[in-house]
Amino acid sequence: MEALVAYRGLVLSESIEDYPDGIIIPIDKPYRWTSADVIRKVKYHAIKHFHKKNLKVGHAGTLDPLASGVLLVCIGKATKLAEELQRHDKEYIAGVSFGATTPSYDLEKEIDREYSLDGVSEESLRAVLPSFLGWQEQIAPLFSAKSVDGVRAYEMARRMYRTACREGGDFDHSATELLSKQNICINSIELLSYLGADEAMNREVAAADTAARERIHVADISAYRLPKAEIRVSCTKGTYIRALARDLGEALGSGAFLHSLRRSRNGAFRVEDALGIEDAIAILSN
Repeated sequence: MEALVAYRGLVLSESIEDYPDGIIIPIDKPYRWTSADVIRKVKYHAIKHFHKKNLKVGHAGTLDPLASGVLLVCIGKATKLAEELQRHDKEYIAGVSFGATTPSYDLEKEIDREYSLDGVSEESLRAVLPSFLGWQEQIAPLFSAKSVDGVRAYEMARRMYRTACREGGDFDHSATELLSKQNICINSIELLSYLGADEAMNREVAAADTAARERIHVADISAYRLPKAEIRVSCTKGTYIRALARDLGEALGSGAFLHSLRRSRNGAFRVEDALGIEDAIAILSN
């Protein structure tokens, strides 16, 4: 089975039967879009283009709303390839802030704890990175799709978060111990850049575009002076980069969370070859 891969300028016929193995569109998922947002958008235009109401459209590997990068959208019989595509190794560019945590370990939730920065430096970070290479057990963030006694972990996490906010208490990060450990492998990990607290203070993550989906909350961390690192990670399926950020902070005797995340590769599909949403729609509108 070899699905057609759609790139810029491709002209598609209006019959899905002309693509017996289906179509794969590598899309650069926009910041503050959910993966489901992308599927809804593509499916709407694919149904119109192919004149087929029951057309199957899915994706191979969810990206968090505050992540961007390669999302493989499968159309027609290519949806049968989704599981296989998800098994491929991934590469990410992770922006990690040190000295604090959020309940979700990204900017969907506000900073809830601050930590000492005594052990945090470029040198100490470079020193611990090699220890994260290879096969290891990882515990997912509580805000994840993992299950606890048949309940999605994020449902439990949301209840805990609402209770903590209502009662003025702390979010219980230790509740992640209820989740089972997952075997994952970090194939490579590389520090691309590092900014100390003073350097990073005036170089915060750019504000979201005014056209971004406002229903996706983004915490404002501009008042915090936190060291920041940009790290390239190649890893196996099932690796949570938010959990990796958390574990990096703990390895330095501090806290950490993601302030940005970009999937730069999914298997053989690289982000520089992926289509923007408008490019994908254009292919389905010819």
